[in-house]
Amino acid sequence: MKRPNRLAWIGAIALFAMVLLSLFAAPNNTKLNAGSTYNRAPDGYGAWYAFMQQQGTSIKRWQKPFSDIEPENSPVTLLQVGGGTILGSQEREWVEKGNTLVILGAGARVTEAEFSTMQKSPQGNIKIDTRRRNKKAKQEQVDLGDRFGAVVWKENYEQGKVIFSTTPYLAANAYQDNLSNFKYLASLVTEKNNTIFVDEYIHGYKDADVRKKENEGDLSSFFAKTPLLPILVQVGILLLVLIWAQNRRFGKPVALDTPVADNSEAYIQALAGVLQKADTTDFVVEMVGKQEQLQLQKALGLGQILLEREALINFWIEKTGVSAAELDAVLKLQSRKQPISEQDLLSWLGKWRTIRLIRNS
Repeated sequence: MKRPNRLAWIGAIALFAMVLLSLFAAPNNTKLNAGSTYNRAPDGYGAWYAFMQQQGTSIKRWQKPFSDIEPENSPVTLLQVGGGTILGSQEREWVEKGNTLVILGAGARVTEAEFSTMQKSPQGNIKIDTRRRNKKAKQEQVDLGDRFGAVVWKENYEQGKVIFSTTPYLAANAYQDNLSNFKYLASLVTEKNNTIFVDEYIHGYKDADVRKKENEGDLSSFFAKTPLLPILVQVGILLLVLIWAQNRRFGKPVALDTPVADNSEAYIQALAGVLQKADTTDFVVEMVGKQEQLQLQKALGLGQILLEREALINFWIEKTGVSAAELDAVLKLQSRKQPISEQDLLSWLGKWRTIRLIRNS
């Protein structure tokens, strides 16, 4: 095979591999982020959380496992957007001690009810967009419903109770024009004088000590669990293909004795290990820094051309009104283009994570 034709085939194979990775390895956080108070999309709860804070309600985001709710926090009302009607032994024991669990999006069967209905409540008409109803709830348990069944119902467990809703969008951002929905959910979580927590752990948000405990603080885990994974995998494959093109020719396939599983997470961890041993942190800073800056500019509506540091900082302050100290620090470091220690690299990556949370809040 002539060299020009061989290079064309190699380029086509590399391009096809990257397209496949973009389709199958790209992260999909839509489902995970639905119902989060950090989410500003229609299915998020950022507007309701802000509404509760404006009302002066003492409400906090819970970013630890359910088992970490300490007894001294009791009594507690925990709101979970997404869940089921079956309680585990741990959750039931916790509720029986006098706590309240509110689950939005509990499983229920689809009925013949209209998809969009207005349900009457002391807070006004509540807009419900679902055909799902719980027909097994007793009349005295139903808090919101119609002749097809319960939309919201309550179940008592000794000193505590669980409140279920068939729709996860009871007070989502999409219902900002229906203030009654916001007030109704507020009434559910403030029935008792409890400490109010919103479970963000189930949406992937974790406190720093939890991430460290769950081994998410190392460099390999960062690459494996962030949206940069597909980009780094593509860069790694392209480099390997180019190296192979200079040293190998197409030949007969060689059968492997033991099939090797194609595991993208294991691959990216291996790639991170190679970069670490080669002491090429400057390459990592350059590649990751460019992608993070482009994502930040996109979120700020600034286009896809990398801006100068001072210009980006000025736009950041103008758009967010937040101090640019963290942003200034990460931009200065990536402009040095010199190898840094792993500890400094992890600190730099952590600052970018903080900036992402700020821009999304």
